[in-house]
Amino acid sequence: MADFGFIKVAAAVPSVKVADCIYNAEHIMALIERANNQGVEFIAFPELALTAYTCKDLFHQKQLLESAEEALAQLVGQTAEMEITVILGMPVKCGTQLADAAVVFGQGEIYGVVPKSHLANSREAGESRWFTPAWQLNDDMVTLCGQEVPMGADLIFKSEEVTFGVEIGHDINAAFPPATYHALNGAQIIFNTGANNELIGKHEYLCSLIANHSAKSCSGYVYASAGFGESTTDLVFSGNAIIAENGKILAQSPRFTMNEQLEICDIDVEYLEHDRMVDSFSSSNSLSGRDYRVVKIFRERSNRVSAAKEPVAGELVGRVYNPTPFVPADEQMESRCGEIFNIQVSALAKRMLHTNCKNAVIGISGGLDSTLALLVAVQTFDTLQIPRSNIHAVTMPGFGTTDRTYNNAVDLINALGVTFREISIKEACIQHFKDLQHELTNHNVVYENSQARERTQILMDLANQVNGMVIGTGDFSELALGWATYNGDHMSMYGVNADIPKTLVKYLVTWVAKFRSDQKTGTTLLDIVDTPISPELIPADEQGNIKQKTEDLVGPYELHDFFLFHMLRYGAAPEKIYFLAKRSFEGKYDDATIKKWLTTCVRRFFNMQFKRSCLPDGPKVGSVGLSPRGDWQMSSDSCSAVWMEQLLDL
Repeated sequence: MADFGFIKVAAAVPSVKVADCIYNAEHIMALIERANNQGVEFIAFPELALTAYTCKDLFHQKQLLESAEEALAQLVGQTAEMEITVILGMPVKCGTQLADAAVVFGQGEIYGVVPKSHLANSREAGESRWFTPAWQLNDDMVTLCGQEVPMGADLIFKSEEVTFGVEIGHDINAAFPPATYHALNGAQIIFNTGANNELIGKHEYLCSLIANHSAKSCSGYVYASAGFGESTTDLVFSGNAIIAENGKILAQSPRFTMNEQLEICDIDVEYLEHDRMVDSFSSSNSLSGRDYRVVKIFRERSNRVSAAKEPVAGELVGRVYNPTPFVPADEQMESRCGEIFNIQVSALAKRMLHTNCKNAVIGISGGLDSTLALLVAVQTFDTLQIPRSNIHAVTMPGFGTTDRTYNNAVDLINALGVTFREISIKEACIQHFKDLQHELTNHNVVYENSQARERTQILMDLANQVNGMVIGTGDFSELALGWATYNGDHMSMYGVNADIPKTLVKYLVTWVAKFRSDQKTGTTLLDIVDTPISPELIPADEQGNIKQKTEDLVGPYELHDFFLFHMLRYGAAPEKIYFLAKRSFEGKYDDATIKKWLTTCVRRFFNMQFKRSCLPDGPKVGSVGLSPRGDWQMSSDSCSAVWMEQLLDL
């Protein structure tokens, strides 16, 4: 069964008593057992958790150090039959030196010891009084609990499913933190055993620091910091368990609580590896300046561990997948929509200035895409102080045009004050059918595409007539699925919507209706949003309603946009996309429906690359694009067999 790259990790904050290693070990073990029972594979504890962080000069007491090692030996023995790997903070004696270290162990074996590199020597903490930084330690091996194990900040731990590194507390604040070197040398997850005392505003800074570190290193970041039970002689430790992935905080524990904390989350290593591969992240490892030692962790993963089998709905922890990943969150909607709209406007303005063009031609159908293109053109002309009358908005009624879309198109054109043109395509298409000896009653692909190409010919010739350019209306989703007539609506002189997915088009038009329009125009725009998506190439039904609905034919755009996001943004395989879609659309689409349209999406995406290979220029808006020049480059004859074979096995 596929594992989809999910690694279940935990950040734990145990209750501690200062210098009471027996008590601390008991509480640490209880959290390990809880995590192990929930399928956690890697768990991190706070800095010096086995002794407590605030022991101060007690760290120089032989009795405390021996007690800590005895407690560690007990934990190593108790976890010997478990599948979990533990990263535990404790003092480790190395000859005559003492390290503030993290011990990595599991299945009865101590894998390695990572000492702290950058000691905190602020007014609040003077760690160099007790500890030696990693770079000043004399030895790179240490005997601990009867085992001789590697020791150093140059250790990378590698299991079959993940590679990880460890840094400690204040290391994260360094100009060049160990985590950066770890990541450059292959670590996909960074564990930090920390002891972060609380000050006003410090927590927000810590969260931003963790998020930024995970983003810069394209990694998962698991942070566990000291909490209740530490001495409050001078400082307060509120307990922080934070898990981040590639710039986003996935899980975070409550602070200032007397309860122990166990934050569990699944980190998607597969997606991290995709981003590193795309960005050539590993090519920078020559800058690391370090030779790393790789510690291999051999362990068997039983069927109870989520990553060893296909997870079921609800099993992943801390993973919430937005069913509309291209659409900004509600709290970001206004600002993000404004930013996207401004990108479109700026791009078109540059092209107009570069070509010294003062006129534009747009086909207006009364649908979403042409509406958005017209709104962008209007704002562009206003910005450039060109009269709106220089925008020639053309309605081209055909055999499938309904009163609703026609009236909306006319109302919108008039409300925006652009030049209205109406040119029916019916007679031209009828003559064309006669020339082809094609029956008018035969509503096949010839019937449909002839209309689309006739409309494009009108727009192109009209653009020549007024010395203007045709503004394309096709969107990202249509381009991905090839849902456009080749050399018909597929073609323009500049495509302002080329990087806007269908689900986002709807929100952008809604945003303009609510925040950038008068009441009358807004009413028309909202009705366009509520109109079923259709090319209107087939005659309406007996009641005059739209008969040809795109989503009945090609599938729901919200599904396709979800599929495309995960396929293009992260390189996800169909099996993983199917799994994520089942979670995200549970209760809305059944499994068979999701599989059906996912199969359609993959098949059409591969078969229609030739339409994207000659795509008109258009502005890039988001992280996923289809331009053959700077985004998606694929042979037009690429075979989809590997992808389709996996779909058959779902």
